[in-house]
Amino acid sequence: MQSPFCYLPVIALLFLYGCSTNPQISTEQYIDPTIGNISTLLQPTRPVMQLPNQMIRVYPLRKDHTDDQVSGFPLQVAAHNSGTLFVVQPATGKLTPAAWQQKQTYDREIIHPWYYHADLLESNTTVEFTPGSKTGIYRFTYPAGMRKYLLLDSAGYHTNGTSLTAQTFYHDDVPVYLYGEFNTPVNVITLTDTLQYLSFPDTTTNIITLKYAISYVSMASAENSFKREIGNRNFTAVQNNAQQRWKEITDQIRVEGGTTAQRRSFYTALYRCYERMVDIAEDTLYYSGYNKKVNHTTRPFYVDDATWDTYQALHPLRMILHPQQEADMLQSYTEMYRQSGWMPTFPRLYGDHPCMNGFHSTIVFLDALRKGIPLTDPDTAYAGMKKNALMATMLPWRNGPNGPLDSFYYTHGYYPALSPGDTETVSTVHPFEKRQAVAVTLGHSYDDWALSQFAAALKQDADARLFAARGENYRHLWNPGNGFFMPKDAAGNWINIDPAFDGGPGGRDYYDENNGWTYLWQVQHNLPALISLMGGEKRFEARLDELFRKDPGMPRYELWHKFPDATGLVGQFSMGNEPGFHIPWLYNYAGAPWKTQKRVRFLLDLWFKDNVFGIPGDEDGGGMSAFVVFASMGFYPVTPGIPIYTIGSPIFSRITITLPENRRFTIIANHCSDTNKYIQSARLNGEVLTSPFFTHQQLTQGGTLELEMGPSPDRRWGASVHAL
Repeated sequence: MQSPFCYLPVIALLFLYGCSTNPQISTEQYIDPTIGNISTLLQPTRPVMQLPNQMIRVYPLRKDHTDDQVSGFPLQVAAHNSGTLFVVQPATGKLTPAAWQQKQTYDREIIHPWYYHADLLESNTTVEFTPGSKTGIYRFTYPAGMRKYLLLDSAGYHTNGTSLTAQTFYHDDVPVYLYGEFNTPVNVITLTDTLQYLSFPDTTTNIITLKYAISYVSMASAENSFKREIGNRNFTAVQNNAQQRWKEITDQIRVEGGTTAQRRSFYTALYRCYERMVDIAEDTLYYSGYNKKVNHTTRPFYVDDATWDTYQALHPLRMILHPQQEADMLQSYTEMYRQSGWMPTFPRLYGDHPCMNGFHSTIVFLDALRKGIPLTDPDTAYAGMKKNALMATMLPWRNGPNGPLDSFYYTHGYYPALSPGDTETVSTVHPFEKRQAVAVTLGHSYDDWALSQFAAALKQDADARLFAARGENYRHLWNPGNGFFMPKDAAGNWINIDPAFDGGPGGRDYYDENNGWTYLWQVQHNLPALISLMGGEKRFEARLDELFRKDPGMPRYELWHKFPDATGLVGQFSMGNEPGFHIPWLYNYAGAPWKTQKRVRFLLDLWFKDNVFGIPGDEDGGGMSAFVVFASMGFYPVTPGIPIYTIGSPIFSRITITLPENRRFTIIANHCSDTNKYIQSARLNGEVLTSPFFTHQQLTQGGTLELEMGPSPDRRWGASVHAL
């Protein structure tokens, strides 16, 4: 298929110069991990202490930021938002079994990615923490003259002098080893089969320090990580190293202009983009949940991803900032295929998690190939993606071989749906997640298009033709009568539903977590065709306007009872869920880029404030935050797999991105302000730019995009020359 962007002009690149931000505030100091710690309806975003993309993740255990008590402090969180391991809590005074269930009120909390501090009022203790890669340090300060204890989350801990060891299993089959050392002798006391605590008989110090390492390989590997990373280093040295690591991350994108609140939201979003994937390689070894054994490696091995959430913005952002790291992550995917026989899409520590729908890791691989990411073994990766497309089930929340619904899809080009009230006839359909027939058809159309493009690059011409045809399957569910993607039954008949509300919880009979208004725009791989289906650019633009203005027609509590993921609402548009990320940028494809400039600025200001409510939905470990980073800089990758960025409205007057080999790409937005959000004219490397697009190559070679901003829309800029 010919790229819809084939007419985009190639513009020469010039050398770019750097910039500086407020010299009194270092960039990493704008990070506030408490932003988003209260969720609209679903999961809050946790205040994670961690090194960028490293294994050790820690946060205080509480409901969310409204909770003034903590139930403990984990030494490790194995997965995004779950999997707390080796939980401890300081205690003083006389212990009873009830102490293990007692929460403690915290005060004077300080949270940075590199440092945590809180005072616990019931025990009159202070807790501090700082992270390493496979290690961490807790420091507990106890009141003078009182007995000092650490309550443990279970039995199975052992002490010897100043050392602490323990072993457990995560997800039933992943071994986890703890090796730690205290700054003072320690005794483990066992009360019952499940209750243990640590006692510190030394009365000469009130400060207890626990240095520790976590391993998924062995106790010996945990000890090796301990010696290699922290050994004799003190708390301050580890903390300073962690802060420096984060400074290197935030300094890679330096901004001028904007408000302090905007910088806090921006740099916090950037920090969130480094929560996952995480490198679990321990020197030359790693445990893999994909072959259930310890393996040797000479490069990092990454786990914990969710491509339904991250393919749109997080992976593309990493391809700009850390292309070699992205290559390592995709090589990890390829190794997972070698070890398990399937290409994963939600790779966890324990194996692939059957979550959501689609094989969107295929899109990530194509995007990497097109952007020059050094894929080590593209042929093996392709074999895994092809096997998924031909032999794996497309059922949401299921892994394994294909079944009758998949066979129907291969023959007829769409996933068959049931009419309202019909009884499910296929036993393998998830009882809650349902068939998601329209979402599955649209998502796999994009996946198969990506696979066809990858196949063509590898000269697999027959495969390229097969999957290119399947990439057009979205057309089978386009209903010209009402202008929505609608479900069909197995006989090919339209199922007459209300696409705004029908389909059970989350619309899952037909869509997924969102309604038909959101899935109206899920043809990212062929936007010219989508525009044509809607009747041309003007009609496409009008439907976008309608989306943002359409009233749900019911009280929000009623809507959210059925669609709790559809948060961050503006009309029928949901900012709080991943399928909507690309939608406000689509005006650029219909000759009305001023509306993208207006909409994206509005969405950032409305839903991404620098406070505990500042994330409108499940953040999903960088998925949503990457949207914020791109949008704040004023450009976005609408179609991963096509190496093109579309231009919005930067919130900063100057953004400098430091690229590999010390190249720089700078965006200058002259006269940029809250009022001056509309582009009047643009130049890329000194050449007039009349199209709201530029290429990945133009960005990564270094250059300068200069925008003249004004208070009123210039409807001419970008209207007559665009990427169609």
